[in-house]
Amino acid sequence: MPIYEYRCNRCRKRVAVYWRSFSEIETAQPRCPTCGAENLTRLVSRVAVLRSEESRLEDLADPSNLAGLDENDPKSMARWMRKMSREIGEDLGPEFDEVVDRLEAGESPEEIEAAMPDLGGGGEGLDEM
Repeated sequence: MPIYEYRCNRCRKRVAVYWRSFSEIETAQPRCPTCGAENLTRLVSRVAVLRSEESRLEDLADPSNLAGLDENDPKSMARWMRKMSREIGEDLGPEFDEVVDRLEAGESPEEIEAAMPDLGGGGEGLDEM
């Protein structure tokens, strides 16, 4: 079932129109489901790419992902950590969020480790994580 997105020229809404077949698209006139107008402009739809976990993890291991990372700049480290957490796609918990927030505020890893001695749960510091 093809789905096309349009902008209605009357009500200015972005709408999705579901067609029964590709041949119907060429013969039928799209109609705005909101106001009923037939004056629609077809839009380029967003594309989603599904990737396997293995593919995402391979990309994380790519050294080009480290471009722009300055290990001496806490804010740079925070940006990189947020990017990696998005790639992983899992909630890493409140401890992770607190560490990244502190890095974004300019605190050094050493200062964070001193303030959070039980970071990681096993007595490990940021250097061992």
